[in-house]
Amino acid sequence: MSNVQGGKRVAFKKTVLAIGLLLQCLAYANTSVAGAELPTASVAKYHAETGYYTFKLGTYEITVISDGTVPQDLHVLLKGAPQQTVDGLLNQVHLHNPVEASINVFLINTGKKLILVDTGAGDFFGKGFGGRFSERLNKLGVKPENISDILITHIHTDHTGGLVHEGKAVFPNANIYVGKADIDFFLDAKNQNGVNGYDKAYFQQAQTAMQPYVALGHVKPLSGAQKILGDFNAYPTPGHTPGHYYYRLESQGQSITFIGDSVHVEAVQFPHPDITITYDVDQPSAAKQRQAQFAQLAKSGSMIAAPHLPYPGIGYINAQKEGFTFIRAEFHDRADS
Repeated sequence: MSNVQGGKRVAFKKTVLAIGLLLQCLAYANTSVAGAELPTASVAKYHAETGYYTFKLGTYEITVISDGTVPQDLHVLLKGAPQQTVDGLLNQVHLHNPVEASINVFLINTGKKLILVDTGAGDFFGKGFGGRFSERLNKLGVKPENISDILITHIHTDHTGGLVHEGKAVFPNANIYVGKADIDFFLDAKNQNGVNGYDKAYFQQAQTAMQPYVALGHVKPLSGAQKILGDFNAYPTPGHTPGHYYYRLESQGQSITFIGDSVHVEAVQFPHPDITITYDVDQPSAAKQRQAQFAQLAKSGSMIAAPHLPYPGIGYINAQKEGFTFIRAEFHDRADS
C-alpha cells in the first residue's frame, strides 16, 4: 500500500512539473513574435488603444475623442499659489510636476446631425503633442464633410487647431459657433502683435485657424445666452478668454455642460478655484467665473465635460466645505450597452 502511495506522490510531482513547464512555455510564447522576444521598451510606452469613448445622454450619442496629451510645467504656468502648495496638492493624488494634460474633443450624434465641441490642436503643437483627433475621427468612420456644426468654447489653439490643415478648412460644410468677444479680440488686425503681454502667437494662430471659415461665411458669432441647434443652450463665461462659452445639452431629463477651459489641473483648481493659469486672459475674472460656475454646476448636478481633465474628462462637480472636488462618471464597457 505504501509503495502505491509513493508512486502516486511521484506521479503527482511529475504532473505539477509538467504543468509548470507548460505554463512557462506559454508565457514565453506570449512574449514573442515569430520566435523573437518583444523589446522591453514596447511594454513601457503609454498608448491609448482606441482614444474614443461613447455614451448616451437622453436621445443623443456622445463620443469623447482623445486628441492626445501634453506635458504642463505647473511651476511656471499656475498663478496665485506658491510652488510648495502646488506640489503638496499634486502629492496628495500621487502626481508630480510636470503634469500631463488631456486634450479632449466631443462628437455629438443627434440622429440627424454630427456636431463637434472643439477640435483639438491639429498640426500646431507638432508631432507627439496632441493632434490625434483627425486620425481617430477617421477610424470612427466619420468624414469631415459630414460634420454640420462645431461649437468652439473659445479661440485657443488647442481648441481650434483641428479646424485647419495646410491652411485649408478641414470641415468645409460646418458652421462654427464661437463667442463674438473672442472673434473681436483674437482676429482684430490691431492685436496681431500681442496685447498687454498676451503673446502674439495666440492671435496669429487664431487667424490661421479661423480665417478659412470666415471666408466661407460659416462663422456664427454668439452674444449673450442663446438656444442653438435644438437642445443646446450657449451662455458666456468670460475670464479665460473674453468670449469663452459654455454649452449645455439637455435631453430627457439629463444634461451635460461643456465647460471649456474653466479647469486645467484637477488636483489644484477644484480644491483651490482661486488658482489661475498663464493662459487666462483676465486672471481675476477667470478665478471668479470658475468659483461661480462650479458652485452652480455642483448645485444643479449636471454632468460636465472638460477638454483638459484626464480622458475622457466627464463627470460631476461636488461642493466641499472649501472648494470643490471632481467625481468621474461611471464607466461602461459592455457589448450590449
